[in-house]
Amino acid sequence: MDLRDIDSPAAWTVADLEADRSWVFTLDEAARAGLARTVKAAHDPARPLFDYRGEEFDLDPAWETLAAAFAEAHHGRGLALVKGLPREALSEAEFELLNWAIGLHAGVARPQGRASQYLSAVRDAGIDYRGASGRGYSSNAKLDFHADGADLATLACFNQALSGGQSMITSGVTARRRLIAERPDLAETAHGSFHFSRQNEEAPDETPTYGQPLFDLADDRVFGKFNRNRIQSAQRYVGVPALTPAQAETMDVLDEILRRPELMFTMYLAPGDLQIVNNHTLLHSRTGYVDHDTPEKKRLLCRLWLAPPDSVPLPESWRAYYREIAPGTVRGGIRGHHHDAACQAFEARQATRLGMTPAR
Repeated sequence: MDLRDIDSPAAWTVADLEADRSWVFTLDEAARAGLARTVKAAHDPARPLFDYRGEEFDLDPAWETLAAAFAEAHHGRGLALVKGLPREALSEAEFELLNWAIGLHAGVARPQGRASQYLSAVRDAGIDYRGASGRGYSSNAKLDFHADGADLATLACFNQALSGGQSMITSGVTARRRLIAERPDLAETAHGSFHFSRQNEEAPDETPTYGQPLFDLADDRVFGKFNRNRIQSAQRYVGVPALTPAQAETMDVLDEILRRPELMFTMYLAPGDLQIVNNHTLLHSRTGYVDHDTPEKKRLLCRLWLAPPDSVPLPESWRAYYREIAPGTVRGGIRGHHHDAACQAFEARQATRLGMTPAR
């Protein structure tokens, strides 16, 4: 078991992010106007997302800023915030297409759930987050700290809630460092296997649960994964080992570390903000929220999961979920129940365009 302390730009504290705001990027007026123009020219409400091609969207002059933000999230601090997407100039459908267009330039989109959807509307649909099939993005509940199921995730704000819905982010690299320093016994436990539920979204060739450690190393990089809700949901399945007292204590202590004020960075996403996170180096959460009564004002964000072309090797223990661990492969996501020929053709076309190895 490798408990080495690994140096990483993603090992930050709140003070670090506040002292150096170079992880925040702002689009100027020309960039915003260009994005609105290219999306409006391409948008066809009758056209499926898979039919759009990256070359249809000229993202200049915004792309230089967007690319720098993706690089910061992927290979730097693990977090980037882009301010200034042209939300006011676009309809809800056009705003979704803008996020899809950005994704077509940044990587291969990954499916996100039972419906095999590649673009998720993050809004309250009345889902029970703690239920066997619960998903946080479809509820207004306070969420556990977790990592999404792809190398990178983007979250773009169209509408804010009436109150609440604060984004909370902690460096998993720093949290691991604190756990090793303070409780090396629990750090060893965290590097052992925990069982996660797939929340009834497994593809036909997948098991309902899978094993994966909370932390592991590959190529001298730290990788983290946590989701208390899914670990507890896995306990409902026959054959899944009961959580040991050490595992239960590890989750409690890790939760406490993740929520320490000096480690947990908080922000509210404003309309037009685009948050980019690295799901291997950061763990994130969200406070509960109260929504507007008026439908057109209700909280709405657009979420995309991406496999980028310049990805890094993953630990072998990540294979059970990601399927592929080699760099430059199309990996991760929740294939769900409808990952059909159209999905596979889209992924293969995008992989070819970006010089990546298609998913198997």
